[in-house]
Amino acid sequence: MKKLVRETLNELMAEIPTKISGSKNTDEEILRIGIIAELDAINLYEQMASQTNNKKLKKLLLDIAKEEKTHVGELQAFLLSIDKEQSAELKTGEKEYKKI
Repeated sequence: MKKLVRETLNELMAEIPTKISGSKNTDEEILRIGIIAELDAINLYEQMASQTNNKKLKKLLLDIAKEEKTHVGELQAFLLSIDKEQSAELKTGEKEYKKI
């Protein structure tokens, strides 16, 4: 599965230079790819942590995963500041979840 995610990220990154540099859509695409990469890293570090019995290594890996979550937040905050539709839909999704 990790190979598939990385291949998808590589394909997405390969398309970016063909777009107009610095356009809003390109920036949004870059941010979304960054979010995907950070989520992938979180999963990787948490999976590795679950496989080790070494408490120090587990602690280190989980700390790194936590830092990646911060990166997701940074990228998402930037994305929401430039993509108002994404921001509105995120709020709609939260409301829908609360109804469950």
